[in-house]
Amino acid sequence: MSSALLETEPLPSPASLLTTANRCPRPATMVGNTPVLWITEPLAPAGRGFWAKLEGANPGGMKDRPALHMVERAAARGELAPGAPIVESTSGTLGLGLALAGMVHRHPVTLVTDPGLEPLMRHMLAAYGARVEMVTEPHPTGGWQQARRDRVAELLAADPRAWCPDQYRNPDNRAAYESLAMELVAQLGRIDVLVCSVGTGGHSSGIARALRRYFPHLRLVGVDTVASTIFGQPAGPRLMRGLGSSIHPENVDYPAFDEIHWVAPAEAVWACRTLAATHHASGGWSVGAVALVAGWLARTGEPDARIAAVFPDGPLRYFDTVYNDAYCREHGLLGAAPTEPATIAHPYAAVVDSWTRCTTVLDPKPHHAAQTHRPEATRHEPRSTHQPDAMRHEPEAAQYARGTKHRPVSTREPDPAPHRLDPKPDHPEEAAVPTDDPTAPARPGATPGVAR
Repeated sequence: MSSALLETEPLPSPASLLTTANRCPRPATMVGNTPVLWITEPLAPAGRGFWAKLEGANPGGMKDRPALHMVERAAARGELAPGAPIVESTSGTLGLGLALAGMVHRHPVTLVTDPGLEPLMRHMLAAYGARVEMVTEPHPTGGWQQARRDRVAELLAADPRAWCPDQYRNPDNRAAYESLAMELVAQLGRIDVLVCSVGTGGHSSGIARALRRYFPHLRLVGVDTVASTIFGQPAGPRLMRGLGSSIHPENVDYPAFDEIHWVAPAEAVWACRTLAATHHASGGWSVGAVALVAGWLARTGEPDARIAAVFPDGPLRYFDTVYNDAYCREHGLLGAAPTEPATIAHPYAAVVDSWTRCTTVLDPKPHHAAQTHRPEATRHEPRSTHQPDAMRHEPEAAQYARGTKHRPVSTREPDPAPHRLDPKPDHPEEAAVPTDDPTAPARPGATPGVAR
């Protein structure tokens, strides 16, 4: 190209370039404004798909948002004194966010975790300035999660100035996701279905509550792991971290959910690896489970439904688990692609050990309390301890992952309906006009394409 031609092309001024430059004057300003990515084949069929909100683009993942927000709100209310210690239980991701918040606002951070935390994550937390304390024995009924919480209580009792965010009950956890919801509105214009993993309950309830101010008919689909007690299943050993729980977090907004899915580790691994190979965007257990469910919703729902799925993190901390062939073979996680979920009519209808959905969503705490106070001889034991001889020498974790350990005696109830969502909108006269273009401009006021 000639120099004369170059001289005829006007150059943008540095000042105009600065108006669009993504400059971060402080570490906390790196959080937020994460991209969305269109996900289609093979997780969804050709011409269909869903939008993934890539929260792994934050420095430490999605929980950077609540970590900063909870610390800032506590300081504003006077609950967190200047320079006071922050103590919290974490399976990893919130710990990264609290390490960031502690550095930004000058608080020492102590994180209580358990042996399931990946060595890589432990090293990262220490590098970011947090003190990591590990419990060594699970609680007899509440598992590692309750053991961590008990240790947090001991540390708080030992230092009257120490403060705990208590992510499981803190309403600031939910409120922190208002910014994420507003980003989705700006990026997608219309959202019919929101798919979220559920652990503390913060992001599912916070995002859905904010989005329903714009889209009252929004469907919320929750994704849990097998052996999690959040939605009424019995708690058990879990390979997957970042979703699920052995307790009932108060931040879970049960009435907000239209449907729940339980996903097993092998199914999440398949989705994670498929995402990485086909879209160059993946993450950990939660990401795989959410992608699997969102792809199924795109495949079985109304073609014009606009689905948003929140991917909480990236793949970095999972290179020795989800993306490690030796680890996956040891735990029986390298199987065929999952196809369809089973369906149960009620969360207590069966103990699930593989991908299963349910459109009846209940708060399990009253049921759990009733079971706890029943005479010992009349309590229902949901899991059998019988194992086939061939399975007795298989690694225990592999048995849990494959569902061969503690498999329920009874089989699932027959599916009361086909494995697809009702394609009819709530108000047919307002139904959106189908389009094959996922990036088409939003149509304000359009009714969700998938019935509530």
